[in-house]
Amino acid sequence: MLGWVFFLLCLPPVLAVQLCESDAPGAYKVRLSIRTALGDKAYDWNEHEKFLFRATMAYAMRLHKQQEFGVSNIIVCRESPRVSFWFVVTSPLNSSALVDKGDVERAVSKSRHRINSAFLLSDSSLEFVGIYPTLVAPVAPDTPPWLIVFGVVIGLVGAGIVFLLVSTMMEKRRKKKEKAGEHEEERVKTVENGSMTDGVYNTTFSDDERFTEM
Repeated sequence: MLGWVFFLLCLPPVLAVQLCESDAPGAYKVRLSIRTALGDKAYDWNEHEKFLFRATMAYAMRLHKQQEFGVSNIIVCRESPRVSFWFVVTSPLNSSALVDKGDVERAVSKSRHRINSAFLLSDSSLEFVGIYPTLVAPVAPDTPPWLIVFGVVIGLVGAGIVFLLVSTMMEKRRKKKEKAGEHEEERVKTVENGSMTDGVYNTTFSDDERFTEM
């Protein structure tokens, strides 16, 4: 009897390990470049680090699915000395069923920063093969773009109006100065012509006066 109980208790973990294969529908490969990223401060990959990975993945699945995922639901297999391995995620409701691949991808993308921080790595040194790094959302400006464009257009129109007004005023002043200069030249010429007429000696009147005296 005790043998059957022991067999039943050991059966789920054994089945779960069998689910973790590189060709499994929900399996993902992970590559870590610890020494490349950290240099002299690199740490060894061991059972403690593997447990931390399983814990962070369980956290990511809990956050995404809002279900009670545990470390036992994260199965790691096919480990290599150069720190690469495969993992699958089993359902907390049925340990023999794998979680949909899309849910795993979304969970990793949503918690990518937290997973990287746990191992002091980045997207390039902690690689989930097939799950691309999540792009940072563009920062929305405080001022709407259309309002910025509208302001630029209004500014250009205003500058054009000011330029036209200033140009018109300067043109009027220039014309006034030209007219004033022309009037001044005409007046000077008139004065000069009058002075020359006044200074001419009229010989006709002189001869008449001379004959009258005679």
